[in-house]
Amino acid sequence: MSESCSGSCSSCSSAGGCSHQHGPSEADLRLAERLSHIQKVILVMSGKGGVGKSTVAVNLAVAAAKAGKRVGLLDIDVHGPSVPTMLGLEGKQLFSTETGIEPIETEGIRVISVGFLLDNLDDPVVWRGPMKISVIRQFLESVAWGNLDLLVIDAPPGTGDEPLTVLQLVPRDMAGAVIVTTPQRVASVDVRKSVSFCKQLEIPVLGVIENMSGFVCPYCGKLTPILRQGGGKALAEDMGVPFLGSIPLDPAVTDAGDNGTPFASDAKGDSPVSSAFRDIVSKVL
Repeated sequence: MSESCSGSCSSCSSAGGCSHQHGPSEADLRLAERLSHIQKVILVMSGKGGVGKSTVAVNLAVAAAKAGKRVGLLDIDVHGPSVPTMLGLEGKQLFSTETGIEPIETEGIRVISVGFLLDNLDDPVVWRGPMKISVIRQFLESVAWGNLDLLVIDAPPGTGDEPLTVLQLVPRDMAGAVIVTTPQRVASVDVRKSVSFCKQLEIPVLGVIENMSGFVCPYCGKLTPILRQGGGKALAEDMGVPFLGSIPLDPAVTDAGDNGTPFASDAKGDSPVSSAFRDIVSKVL
């Protein structure tokens, strides 16, 4: 674009070499319209794999819905979408209406996952970055989310294309991140990068969750430390972000996820995990 540009592309001789833009595109306007009906976006992420991000994201979404919030859950773990399994939605297929792609509804939440696009659960998703970016944008732009108080997004490990795409598309004033770690130092070293990633992008870190903090005996209910404790709290204090709490290992949580019934959907009583989830959800909300 030159200083003498008149803004009239039809009479321009630049033959496509002009960078002049006449405002937001139709796709940008559609995205803005969708996001205008969502109050808050929470990205559940970690710099480390295997720390239980999907478990936290699913149960956070379900618990928020049971607290009376209008909740959506978006699974952007393109290469390992586990949300459909944890919610008992394997084999479900997406369809479109005049208003857009319809999310699958269960447990009071509206769910979208790349897993719904697969014909076979054993099929790998062999996509490069541009394809992943395009699909994530389409999920935010074209899904009929409706009016939501909260959109929980389950991200894959690391600080690559998937979380970066979300945080570049969602306005900063409506986004926040929950960082999941496990107690041991080998996990927290990688997880610290996620906190720094959010700070670099000026995205608020709502807090750190320490998952797998001790083991709850299924017979006596006693909580026994297995991994070292306190890694998550120490990380949060060192990085200057809130600590949301610790979630112990409980076979009931694993069984619930494998059976497609989130633990938070019927968590009752004063078990260590139930208490931890209630406390964490209250802080996030």
